Amino acid sequence: MSPDAARATETDRSSGHAQDGTRRLAPTRVLDVDPLLDDPGTRIIVCCGSGGVGKTTTAAALGLRAAERGRKVVVLTIDPARRLAQSMGIDSLDNVPRRVKGTEGDGELHAMMLDMKRTFDEVVEAHADPERAATILANPFYQSLSAGFAGTQEYMAMEKLGQLRARDEWDLIVVDTPPSRSALDFLDAPKRLGSFLDGRLIRLLTAPAKLGGRAGMKFLNVGMSMMTGTLGKLLGGQLLKDVQTFVAAMDTTFGGFRTRADATYKLLQAPGTAFLVVAAPERDALREAAYFVERLAAEKMPLAGLVLNRVHGSGADQLSAERALAAAENLEDSRIVDQGDGKAGVRNSPETQGRSDSPDPSAATPEPEPSADAASADPVDQVTAGLLRLHAERMQLLAREQRTRDRFTARHPEVAVAEVAALPGDVHDLTGLRDIGNRLADNRRELPEPSA
Repeated sequence: MSPDAARATETDRSSGHAQDGTRRLAPTRVLDVDPLLDDPGTRIIVCCGSGGVGKTTTAAALGLRAAERGRKVVVLTIDPARRLAQSMGIDSLDNVPRRVKGTEGDGELHAMMLDMKRTFDEVVEAHADPERAATILANPFYQSLSAGFAGTQEYMAMEKLGQLRARDEWDLIVVDTPPSRSALDFLDAPKRLGSFLDGRLIRLLTAPAKLGGRAGMKFLNVGMSMMTGTLGKLLGGQLLKDVQTFVAAMDTTFGGFRTRADATYKLLQAPGTAFLVVAAPERDALREAAYFVERLAAEKMPLAGLVLNRVHGSGADQLSAERALAAAENLEDSRIVDQGDGKAGVRNSPETQGRSDSPDPSAATPEPEPSADAASADPVDQVTAGLLRLHAERMQLLAREQRTRDRFTARHPEVAVAEVAALPGDVHDLTGLRDIGNRLADNRRELPEPSA
């Protein structure tokens, strides 16, 4: 299902309200999640966004909802916190998809966690004969590369996605993208790694190995020999040899990494793929989401919509923060209003100061001492004032979130949005994931609509 074909309903501009009275954001298209999950043409859903915005929970909730609506789903997570396993009732996740028990309906839900090094090993073992694979796996440079070279995690995530898609065992794959400083690393890192391993420097380093060691060096000119010797001093002779051996073996095994990165890009651009950008109603997260939306459009990758997590709502948003604070102050100090005769009895007021008929200060009637009951505030008023101040804080938070969201929707009115309310605690079981899925699908707006 292409994102352009995804169902997104326009809210009523004139009333700004749904039939059930829920307030709606007029200019924003509402992301309809269930048609996306139900469409058999949707084969891959990629949940992406900056770190800490709930991508893992969103991916798990979508996977569970799709499975309980009849699809055979596998959720691939790269989250090192292992929250996905805990929420699905699995002791641990590894590089093998595991069936999740306790789901409802006729579908199936499987989950797995990317093992970066094991996936790299599988790539080598799948494309090399046993002897060459053993040589590569034992190579020190390969061991360092597969354990944590920049971009390797993102590259291996896409390798695993390609493996799962090729097996054709599941009709829907939900991907939780790697946590990273920037959401764009997910798109850029595979090509960066492929460009590095296919780059001129690496090709230059592998030239002697490809030509046959010492015999091959006879065919190299003096400049090449001098440069190789200099690199050997800078990198260390053993490291240079390890790099030469590794890249020569990998190149003859299954071609260039850049070719595989290009194949991954084509998979992400395929009509059966849908990207969901996940964000929180915070300035940095939505700025990153806007940048990602623009990047996906530039790369012609199918965007289904935006999931806005941890949105705060209020059932009493007709009472503004200002009015709530004013009411709280009135309750806390009843003398702010209704002070009897008002200014007429106040000494040194502008109306009385300097007048011949102003009362003699010495003759002024002393104010009566407040009674003990008047001095002590009414406990009910105290509680009510505290609740009003809490409501004012909530409304101020709503206003900030609304402004942040409205800036995004003004910039990208074409993007459908699903809002998910902030929960009081973490999601730790299937019931919690099911609740998140329901919230994703019910098309409810948590934030008030903007003023006209």
